[in-house]
Amino acid sequence: MSSIHEDLVKSLNSKQKAYVNLELPDPTNGEYLLGVFHLTPGGKFNILQAAAEVAAESSTGTNFKVKTETPFSRVMNALVYQLDLERELVWIAYPWRLFDRGGNVQNILTYIVGNILGMKEVSALKLLDVWFPPSMLEQYDGPSYTVDDMRKYLDVYDRPILGTIVKPKMGLTSAEYAEVCYDFWVGGGDFVKNDEPQANQDFCPYDKMVKHVKEAMDKAVLETGHKKVHSFNVSSADFDTMIERCEMIVNAGFEPGSYAFLIDGITAGWMAVQTLRRRYPGVFIHFHRAAHGAFTRPENPLGFSVLVLSKFARLAGASGIHTGTAGVGKMKGTPEEDVVAAHEIQYMNAEGHFFKQSWSKIPDSDKDAINIVNIDMAHHVVLEDDSWRGMKKCCPIVSGGLNPVRLKPFIDVMGNVDFITTMGSGVHAHPGSTQDGAKALVQACDAYLQKIDIEEYAKTHKELAQAIEFFTKASKDAM
Repeated sequence: MSSIHEDLVKSLNSKQKAYVNLELPDPTNGEYLLGVFHLTPGGKFNILQAAAEVAAESSTGTNFKVKTETPFSRVMNALVYQLDLERELVWIAYPWRLFDRGGNVQNILTYIVGNILGMKEVSALKLLDVWFPPSMLEQYDGPSYTVDDMRKYLDVYDRPILGTIVKPKMGLTSAEYAEVCYDFWVGGGDFVKNDEPQANQDFCPYDKMVKHVKEAMDKAVLETGHKKVHSFNVSSADFDTMIERCEMIVNAGFEPGSYAFLIDGITAGWMAVQTLRRRYPGVFIHFHRAAHGAFTRPENPLGFSVLVLSKFARLAGASGIHTGTAGVGKMKGTPEEDVVAAHEIQYMNAEGHFFKQSWSKIPDSDKDAINIVNIDMAHHVVLEDDSWRGMKKCCPIVSGGLNPVRLKPFIDVMGNVDFITTMGSGVHAHPGSTQDGAKALVQACDAYLQKIDIEEYAKTHKELAQAIEFFTKASKDAM
């Protein structure tokens, strides 16, 4: 321990000392969930004092040492175990036995990014990365129905699943909404989703929307010979209404696999996400992250990163979560943030910002675990008949300002095609029609698969040519 660190330790009061161990023997021994925070102290405390207060508040303690402590309760103390003074980084180890043993993700977040974000002892506190030990993964659901299952249903492999968000976001009647779905599907698209605020508006009653989407899907499947998927927003005011909407969809005559349940995971809550995962293990659970920017934007000094949000979505059992467009689209985000998050939730082993996360439930050194990682990195399906060996993948869902011209640039940044893209205006703003927009998207994807430049491919594909001309000009005009 350096002399600077020794001086910081000496500055701790008796309560704070109980939440610091800069010589913790083995933080990765399976007893702890680990977190890395960017922390800037506020008020009278130095960084280690402030970190100790954060560890206390996020585990067993409060602002004063209490007489009701027991020897066992002290074993549950979170511990500051590492500092980087130059970058203002703090590592904290949380005994994961602290958390609700029912696999409760909201309970974890209540501890580690709950009250601590309101503490006056800090002026900046951002959870940048977390690490889950294999012993903890066993207690949590993880995804059940994955993008691999969706690919099998759609018979779509070796390319992104091509989707759209119906636009305008609001204002279409149920019949008008279904017409847009039909046009996209007939144009060659795979996947349509409700936008995140869609519910039971008077101009678009939920039951009629479900009925008309079913009719539009049936007609599109008959005409194209290809199966389709629709993601319905089931976020609701209360539990009963959410389940009522789910059951309405289940009982509407849809083929299993042809529908997903979208939940606004942050605004509806983690309990809603986990309820859907547990009640409907055979349905793709689509986590929309509306409001995430309040926590994740880099300029916000308080909150958590996109990586942290995405990892907890996988832990909770989301089949897919929006992960951003890595600076290619309109949303705030960089490859360092969005692509790292995407890879972390789709691979068995992946490097985060500070931790290498393994989603294996058996020892990493086991030959079967090593084999799974190798197969996974080759982009083959894993955990089909041996799901006890690891937590299944969560699919990156990519939306926000993408269009056919930007498909290949995003794939290049992403490094793979294992995602769902949901283009809104990138389809519906096409100068021809929604159907032409869908055709242009399919053509852009075909050009990518055939390794042909889209400008060259567009010479014989008019919808793509129109898209290139329109979106290139629109991008220049927006500058």
